[in-house]
Amino acid sequence: MRSRAQLGMASPRVTVEAHIGAGLPRFTLVGMPETAVREARDRVRSAIENNRFRFPQGRVVVNLAPADLAKQGGRFDLAIAMSLLAATNQVPTEHLRRFEFLAELGLYGALRHTRGVLPAALAMQEQDAILVVPEANRAEAELVGSRTLAPCAELRDVLELVAHPERAQPLRAATPSAPVAHEDLIGLVKGQQAAKRALQVAAAGGHHFLMVGPPGVGKTMLARSLVGLLPKLTEAQALEVAAVYSSAGLIRNAYDSAPWRDPHHSATAPAIIGGGHSATPGEASLAHNGVLFLDEMPHFPPRVLNLLREPLETQQATITRANYRVTFPANFQLIAAMNPCPAGRVCAEGLCRCQPHQVQAYQARLSGPLLDRIDMQLWLPNLPKELLAERAAPVTDGRALAAQVAAARHHQTARQGVLNGHLSGPLAARRAPLNSAAQALLTQAIDKYRLSARSYHKTIKVAWTLSDLDQADRIESAAIAEALSYRAIDWERMGRR
Repeated sequence: MRSRAQLGMASPRVTVEAHIGAGLPRFTLVGMPETAVREARDRVRSAIENNRFRFPQGRVVVNLAPADLAKQGGRFDLAIAMSLLAATNQVPTEHLRRFEFLAELGLYGALRHTRGVLPAALAMQEQDAILVVPEANRAEAELVGSRTLAPCAELRDVLELVAHPERAQPLRAATPSAPVAHEDLIGLVKGQQAAKRALQVAAAGGHHFLMVGPPGVGKTMLARSLVGLLPKLTEAQALEVAAVYSSAGLIRNAYDSAPWRDPHHSATAPAIIGGGHSATPGEASLAHNGVLFLDEMPHFPPRVLNLLREPLETQQATITRANYRVTFPANFQLIAAMNPCPAGRVCAEGLCRCQPHQVQAYQARLSGPLLDRIDMQLWLPNLPKELLAERAAPVTDGRALAAQVAAARHHQTARQGVLNGHLSGPLAARRAPLNSAAQALLTQAIDKYRLSARSYHKTIKVAWTLSDLDQADRIESAAIAEALSYRAIDWERMGRR
């Protein structure tokens, strides 16, 4: 009997063997089963007996091969039950080689929702087999419409299917859900025109973006409005995201919209990066092809923030533990917001009650290497009281901005296959069409802004995105100047040093 384990995004095949020998009644499960797998003995026994089949007597040994692969969860219940029924000649065996079984069993034979069905279905795409999954996982199975999958609700349904495999029909591909109607939040934000422009640039090029400013200036609302500027996912991107969510045991309702994740600052390292006992994807991977928003970024533990440095560079989260090594996709766009000091006042205007060493310690929670990986950093000022009291209708058209973002993204992917923010730094520096004035200005800025090699390359990539938004063939000095303005936060003035 065949089933599938789960190891990160991979679904290696597992062979389930059953041997019934003479001796006192005893059930032994071997093959590195963890606790939930060992408990299958009682679930399988109850399901078999409650469906009026005979549970084998004597010494029963069930082997899950390969023996050196750790087995986790209740996903092997159905395969174990079918192995025992086949070993006692209670089920026809001539067609069993055509099936793979992946489901947790209830005590009365119900097939329960099982984590990781979609990665298992994708792993079987080149194989001539029928994957039996719970009816509760039908929505995931339908995402792979080209394969023959068989959702079943009860153990007896599985037995009927095994006896008559010709009744199995390919599932229809799922119809994409209607696009989620995102409220035009960017139009509700008063003022902050520079921040809105920066947000559009970040959306167009896939650039990471940090907003710094006092409370109540619109940082969080601007961040949440980013999803409304992003285009729908392609079919391949949506399937990747769905597979990550399936590995985590989650279901996405908005299949083709960009994911949005905003974890609380109390989140642990495994919650953000992934891992844990069963190699579960973290928030960085759940935000794959979407947005990871860290509000009040300095409140996250520095150790957790520094773990994001590798995914920001490689678009992957690799987790190594004593018993496994897995890699999850983590091509997310980081949007972060923070106050300039612990009290949230505007330090530069003399309204802060914090001591200089408190401000310094607060801002130092963001390491230099992490800040260097954030393409755009912008100060958001307090709004003037006249603007706050204004009751006129919003003037920013989010739909128009989204259309410009979509056009710029299409141009970038047609030109180089990826967004500007995902280009390697040296490649961007070599290919970017800078004119002589732009190159001269950028060279001068290296000393003035103390740009590292990474910051230098990121400035080029942001300037290239600005040119794409303006539909310009070359990067002018004005684009370089604007790109540099997104790295011009005076951390010294705010007490960083």
